[in-house]
Amino acid sequence: MQVITIESEAFQKLVNQLEAIQQKLNQQKETTPLSDVWMDNQDVCALLHVSKRTLQHYRDSGKLPFSQIGAKIYYKASDVDDFLESNYKKKVG
Repeated sequence: MQVITIESEAFQKLVNQLEAIQQKLNQQKETTPLSDVWMDNQDVCALLHVSKRTLQHYRDSGKLPFSQIGAKIYYKASDVDDFLESNYKKKVG
């Protein structure tokens, strides 16, 4: 095990920089539009509570747009939201 020591002033400066980075990341999360968020198969399967095969059916039938890079498949969160909205059934009566 290696022990590294630094002055408390240098340590505090490092902590402040890390806090600033974390704050900036949190602000970006809050201001990122839904259309800019990309999700992979695992994320969408978990969100929709469906199997990989069902998700593949949605892709093959053109119900859910996607983008593919190599073997990895991605979906825009806004497209997933549109898919859910298009399948929304209001209660009648």
